[in-house]
Amino acid sequence: MNLAVLIGRLTRDPELRYLPNGGNAVARFTLAVDKPVSREKKQEMEMRNQPTADFINIVVWGKQAENCANYLQKGRLCAVSGRIQTGSYEKDGIRRYTTDIVADRVQFLEWGDNPSQGSNQGMYGSNQQSDSNPDLDDIDGFYPIDNTDIPF
Repeated sequence: MNLAVLIGRLTRDPELRYLPNGGNAVARFTLAVDKPVSREKKQEMEMRNQPTADFINIVVWGKQAENCANYLQKGRLCAVSGRIQTGSYEKDGIRRYTTDIVADRVQFLEWGDNPSQGSNQGMYGSNQQSDSNPDLDDIDGFYPIDNTDIPF
């Protein structure tokens, strides 16, 4: 069984291209997926300048690729399900290896100008906004985050 399910933030805007002969669309982007570590371990890793996330390359094909290019952008949260694909190529006499996730489905988890709203977006970009719960805004230890300071 080859199945991968990831939730993370885009490190850059998706790059959309079309194949020369068939014109099939392909989009590529990278997701930063947080490593499952405790808060203390995460702070320790940050102090040592060690990465606290894995950076996973994603490949999407067809109409879904066009939707990703149109509606996703750097810093946005999304979920991806697909399969792991490995490959290799030679550059300057050196063999290089690649690992990508070929996405079967991309779920947009943030939408519009206010990503902290949370949404119920599908892979085709519907406009069904989920309602936020004002009772949850004042819980100790939880506070709204301004995503404009995300380093990627």
